[in-house]
Amino acid sequence: MKLRYWLPILMLTVAVAAFFIYGKSVRSNPASADPRDVASAVDKADGQEKINDGVGAVIESPSTPESAVGKDDLHEVLSVIDGDTIVVDMNGIKETVRLIGVDTPETVHPSKPVQCFGAEASARTKGWLEGRSVVLIDDPSQGERDKYGRLLAYVRRDDGLFVNQALISEGFAFEYTYNLPYEYQAEFKAAETAAREGKEGLWADEACAESFETSGGTAAFVPANPDDKDCPDFATQAEAQTYFEAGGGSPTYNFDRLDSDHDGVACESLP
Repeated sequence: MKLRYWLPILMLTVAVAAFFIYGKSVRSNPASADPRDVASAVDKADGQEKINDGVGAVIESPSTPESAVGKDDLHEVLSVIDGDTIVVDMNGIKETVRLIGVDTPETVHPSKPVQCFGAEASARTKGWLEGRSVVLIDDPSQGERDKYGRLLAYVRRDDGLFVNQALISEGFAFEYTYNLPYEYQAEFKAAETAAREGKEGLWADEACAESFETSGGTAAFVPANPDDKDCPDFATQAEAQTYFEAGGGSPTYNFDRLDSDHDGVACESLP
């Protein structure tokens, strides 16, 4: 009688003890952890989140083109307008982005013919960015948008390619300062000097030796002056305008690239 009374209680006690012992062993066994949690812990090592692009490349952060970003910072490139202007998808909204610090020869300007090496620059940017995603990095010194409403940004491709600088380094673009110095101005100027000395791209001896006919007329090429001036080199707009006109600047000739909107008025933001 007594045995039948205590036997169920004894069996229940053993079962409860076994449950707790097993549960503790599972929680303490790393092999039982969710692999997604392990991967997340590894990716967040040293306080940095990393994104693998599928081939082992690590994307860097949006604070500068050298640091790590999250997946939400990647934007699909929808189209390439020309060498220095692209369209991206930002949360379902199409945004036109103008690359900071670079200027490629014109191909789509409404009042200018296609310029020498413009087609090559556009093709290079398309080859790099069509079908890819990019990180957009702003520069507070340049503002959020230009006068046409385009976002201003440094563009880093999903595998880490710093597109702005690469265009200059390979001779597809000039360094371009719009009124105020920007964060990577020194690096971009050095990249242009190296490209010019190495005769890369549009700096090659025969690259733009001859003009060619297009549907809009004769293509024009305006090489950068090795001793050119930027808008910050002048104290006033009048001083910049005098220099611009002395160099033959006009709405159709952007001397030293001081007239960003091609209206014949140099450095309009200066006092």
